[in-house]
Amino acid sequence: MQNEDFLWAGIPFLSGISGQQQAPCGAVTAAAIGLGLRHRCAMEDKSKTKRARNLIRNSAARMVEEFAQAFGDITCKGLLGIDFSRPGEYKRFRDDGIWKDRCQRYVRFVIEKIYAFETNPPGDPDLKA
Repeated sequence: MQNEDFLWAGIPFLSGISGQQQAPCGAVTAAAIGLGLRHRCAMEDKSKTKRARNLIRNSAARMVEEFAQAFGDITCKGLLGIDFSRPGEYKRFRDDGIWKDRCQRYVRFVIEKIYAFETNPPGDPDLKA
């Protein structure tokens, strides 16, 4: 996806959604959107559209569940313990390298999950006995 629009569209996901830490981690949110873009299809084929929608939904659900298991939370505040609405907190976050340590781990985790789903897509939980 060689389109700068995707980069710009992802900027609001920094620190939750622009500092609103009750929101999911930006890596989680962006990965869910990426799954939708990756598996999109033409809407004319209703059967294919339904399969794609289920794959996207199930993949996103599994990714969120595994992220929460790995890191104990999916919200920015729960993951980082930082209140970005307080003056100076974003600067401290950047200066102290927290983003390098933790946030890069979260991004790497969701990227690895998305690639893993290519070879082992999640099944439809509604079809399980």
